[in-house]
Amino acid sequence: MTVSTGGRDAQRDPGTPGFNFGRRAGVAAMGLLGVVSLAGCSMADWSRAGMPEPVTEQAPITLSFWVGSWIAAMAVGILVWGLMFWAFFAYRRRKNSEVPVQTRYHMPIEALWTIAPLIMVIGIFYFAARDEAELTNVSNTQQQTVNVVGFRWSWTFNYVNENTYDVGQPAYPANAEQGSGRSAVPPDEGSAVPTLWLPVNEKVKFELTSPDVIHSFWVPNFLFKLDVVPGRTNVFEATPNQIGTYAGKCAELCGVDHSRMLFQVKVVSQQDFDAHMEDLRKRGQSGQLQTGRTTDRAQAV
Repeated sequence: MTVSTGGRDAQRDPGTPGFNFGRRAGVAAMGLLGVVSLAGCSMADWSRAGMPEPVTEQAPITLSFWVGSWIAAMAVGILVWGLMFWAFFAYRRRKNSEVPVQTRYHMPIEALWTIAPLIMVIGIFYFAARDEAELTNVSNTQQQTVNVVGFRWSWTFNYVNENTYDVGQPAYPANAEQGSGRSAVPPDEGSAVPTLWLPVNEKVKFELTSPDVIHSFWVPNFLFKLDVVPGRTNVFEATPNQIGTYAGKCAELCGVDHSRMLFQVKVVSQQDFDAHMEDLRKRGQSGQLQTGRTTDRAQAV
């Protein structure tokens, strides 16, 4: 096959693919679509690399690790892409009859691509272990203790210090069929969705228990989640520092109605928190609902 190139003919290798305009145009279109989609993100979203806004004193630890991981990944990506494009141009075939020099092995490069990933993995492990130890550390200096009970298919909140409790119901009507009419019950409108009330700027100790199967307590704005395991009490501490209402859910596939395990967290002033506790007492919701079914033996697991 003969191809005309500026007045002279050059022989093309039959195995060499030609210019596929359709494929390249498709890739370019996908890239443009991605850029347009990302353009809708605010600067705050970019600075958090897509993570929700942190609303506890501990959440920036997770956010820092997340953003740092992305920065490290991009630095490695830029290095690898740079080396790839350098190799494309440095070792490109300059004449159709030439074949690049074939190297069977190169010890410095092989040592580099063995040691460099090992250093990166060790670095990620170190920072992950350091941050996890800080996030799961329990100082027992909390102002409030809340026993969170995850059950099929909702939540109970025992306010230990206040000797009150609140219990919710699944977020969808019990007779709703899967895929039909299963819209979530809107919050704050007589909804059955349980609400966890927390005072702002007070450290809270969360004690997580379950009487049935494994659930997971997740408030995205806390940038933290922890499994709720039958027979075991999992514990963590958090200090909410922004007043507002935040969505929560079970993050563990716990059964057929897993999607119904929604709740919300209201971070309020101390005055509003005290008023809500008094309202629970007036409704007869004093004491604690003992539904956790924990065992002493499980605590050593």
